[in-house]
Amino acid sequence: MKYFIVCLIVCISAKVLAQKPILPDFHADPSIHEWAGKYWIYPSTDEVGSTSWEEMKRWHAYSSTDLVNWKNEGEIFSLEKISWAKQAAFAPDAMYWKGKYYFFFPAEFQIGVAVSDQPNGPFEDALDKPLITKNQVEGVLSFDPHIFVDTDNQAYLYYGGGNGVAMAKMKDNLIELAEEPQKLSLKNYGEGIWVHKKDDTYYFSYPIHIERDGAVKQLLVYSTSKSPYGPFEYRGVILDNNSRNSHHSIAQLGDKWYLFYHVEGPSPYERRVCAEYLEYYEDGSIKEVKMTREGINAEPLSN
Repeated sequence: MKYFIVCLIVCISAKVLAQKPILPDFHADPSIHEWAGKYWIYPSTDEVGSTSWEEMKRWHAYSSTDLVNWKNEGEIFSLEKISWAKQAAFAPDAMYWKGKYYFFFPAEFQIGVAVSDQPNGPFEDALDKPLITKNQVEGVLSFDPHIFVDTDNQAYLYYGGGNGVAMAKMKDNLIELAEEPQKLSLKNYGEGIWVHKKDDTYYFSYPIHIERDGAVKQLLVYSTSKSPYGPFEYRGVILDNNSRNSHHSIAQLGDKWYLFYHVEGPSPYERRVCAEYLEYYEDGSIKEVKMTREGINAEPLSN
């Protein structure tokens, strides 16, 4: 029995430490940004001891000056501060826009937006109602919001899961839609959309569902387009983290590109955020990322 317990502890530790977590607590779905003289991560917050992700109710923010050492800025928003939903506080996103910070959050398969004067909050519900309601686009679950601001300063909101992904142009105030959301056609889309732009090409990265060893897992893949609306060309796999979900974010910070993602812990509700470098081939395609124990190096932010 003693030998069995030791082996179990070693196996669990190996699973958790196969990569190098960068946040001190159990979080997932990292949204990475650089503003206010720091790097910022806005993740979802796992409720340890939960039996369902729908028990998630709050969000924290983390700041860093070097991408390796992260400070917990505390709870920035929770479902206790809104009237229209009480559970399912899944993956968020955030944006700095014209002197204010906007926090896009899902709750009970609806999407809201909160606003603050500071990147670490506190954030307040800007609408007192959902920005995106349940089933607003047929076949698309209203969760996993991602806000993308193009090089012409036009903002777009992407979101979705289930049977598809949707998007809509935003008004300049970033709390209203400028058009009705429309469904996009991305190959094998699962959930967790993220959009970034490089050399006039739009990269749409997202997890797809696969079956492996009798369990449902996800691969992080991507498609590209010359427009934020598509059409899209499927390009291949970015990351295989052997996980049941692969929600992530991608950003150029300084002169390097990074992929932030999470790995499973001892339970589905003890996930850990990790980071690796993201590299491109000369033709603009993304090199498949291999997880390492070392992760990324410290990159002090120049102020």
